[in-house]
Amino acid sequence: MRYIGRFAPSPSGPLHAGSLVAAMASYLDARAHGGRWLLRMEDVDTPRMVPGAAETILDQLSALGLRWDGDIVWQSRRDDAYQAAMDALAARGLLYPCGCTRREIADSARLRFSTLPDGERPYPGTCRDGLPPGRAPRAWRVRVPDGVERFEDRWLGPQEQDVAQAVGDFVLRRADGLWAYQLAVVVDDAAQGVTDIVRGEDLLGSTARQRVLARLLDLPVPRVMHVPLVIDEASGLKLSKQNGAPALDLSLPVQTLNAAWRKLGQAPLAVETPDAFWQAATPAWAARHGLPPP
Repeated sequence: MRYIGRFAPSPSGPLHAGSLVAAMASYLDARAHGGRWLLRMEDVDTPRMVPGAAETILDQLSALGLRWDGDIVWQSRRDDAYQAAMDALAARGLLYPCGCTRREIADSARLRFSTLPDGERPYPGTCRDGLPPGRAPRAWRVRVPDGVERFEDRWLGPQEQDVAQAVGDFVLRRADGLWAYQLAVVVDDAAQGVTDIVRGEDLLGSTARQRVLARLLDLPVPRVMHVPLVIDEASGLKLSKQNGAPALDLSLPVQTLNAAWRKLGQAPLAVETPDAFWQAATPAWAARHGLPPP
């Protein structure tokens, strides 16, 4: 099976240094495997989208020599695909409405745990057997099967999570009517034929539930690699748009690329152009990950 990777930014702002590390790793892994690198705009959470951000991201990628294959996929145009997945789950009795608020779920989690594990608010199953009297449906949840989900992360090694205990039945359609990230990403990866997901370590916690959901939908389960996050030295927080991370500096593209390359544990490359950077970085990535020379 030919390698197909993807980069899936959210156009809620321009790319920053942390975004570039994830983009670089996914791009190099695809090119080192002789595969395709697809681009998907994860704009399903429409209230968070910033006008013009998608165009800015495309300009940033192009300026740094990151060239995607094929057409860009826009999640905001894929309602029919997400609804078809929901219908398939509903037909098998794997979907149910939930009337709980976030506060109620958080309060329930605090009663069950002295501290909330990994920031999760595990859903206690309040509406699993039907909405309580007087409650109207807010969101739609998938019934998570019992059992531990185990997988091998190509960067971090063996991983496991009991999704039913750590997360519970998770939301596929939100109370505001929008599709949940977990559903959209699983459906889209399958539709694009993605074989390998390379992304930041902040999304590691979503991997087990996405694997569970893929199997419930009878979809392929991609391999995964979660690369290190870029941490802001002043705050100790990961760089993110929500934390006000500055946009990439494109005035010195090779220096910007080398800064991301160093975050992936590599020595700077003595090159003068973005194209030369990728020509040198691709075989170096292949060698580090035990791949034949591209």
